[in-house]
Amino acid sequence: MPLLVDGRRVRLPQSAGELVRAHPPLEERARLLRGSISILGSDDATTCHIVVLRHTGNGATCLTHCDGTDTKAEVPLIVNSIKSFSDHTQCGRLEVHLVGGFSDDRQLSQKLTHQLLSEFDKQEDDIHLVTLCVTELNDREENENHFPVIYGIAVNIKTAEIYRASFQDRGPEEQLRAARALAGGPMISIYDAQTEQLQIGPYSWMPFPHVDFWLQQDDKQILENLSTSPLAEPPHFVEHIRSTLLFLKKYPSPMNTLFPGNKALLYKKNEDGLWEKISSPGS
Repeated sequence: MPLLVDGRRVRLPQSAGELVRAHPPLEERARLLRGSISILGSDDATTCHIVVLRHTGNGATCLTHCDGTDTKAEVPLIVNSIKSFSDHTQCGRLEVHLVGGFSDDRQLSQKLTHQLLSEFDKQEDDIHLVTLCVTELNDREENENHFPVIYGIAVNIKTAEIYRASFQDRGPEEQLRAARALAGGPMISIYDAQTEQLQIGPYSWMPFPHVDFWLQQDDKQILENLSTSPLAEPPHFVEHIRSTLLFLKKYPSPMNTLFPGNKALLYKKNEDGLWEKISSPGS
């Protein structure tokens, strides 16, 4: 029987280099296996949804945490992040997985589910909905209160396995990234798959309004006013918000203090698999 790559017969003899140049998806898959990143994940999703978009041919995977702020702009960013890797039309297909939300009183989860499904449906590419565990499908009831069943997931980008997960370590510059999100920063990608580096910043934000007022409030007030679903938040929610508010107070103008020379903070995994800060180009 002949040797095929994605339905096309392989011309032999060829060197490995010639073979991958003739069949680009082979090179994409080899790069995926060589890569230092194998797991992507997110957690603490209450009314938010976690979106995984993956191309089955080259294995390119995007995972993001959507809160409904600007779904119309975010979905094309997610799709384009996958399409940018190679000619995705040659083989395989785009598959999307949606997880998160619950039957909350304000119906924020239901609204976000509808937004995401509608926006993916509007994309010019065929996108196959594979997993849908959202809103009422991710709901449990306890003492007449509703909670999500799943707060977080991870995806193994090499095997495509998706599973429930929570994370103690959320990667480099967690407070800085959280501060940008709380200050209203739009969705961005911080990982460069070509260089296998995290590129964080440079960021800027306006001083957080009434930050001193919020820091003076008790836990109940913070929970009720700065959460979309106070009864369903994980136990560390208030502590996380307080630490993020303190960070925003300490750094009202981060561009001048946290990003010397207006350059990104760069991280790369070392031989032990740990993120290690590296020098910015030209520094």
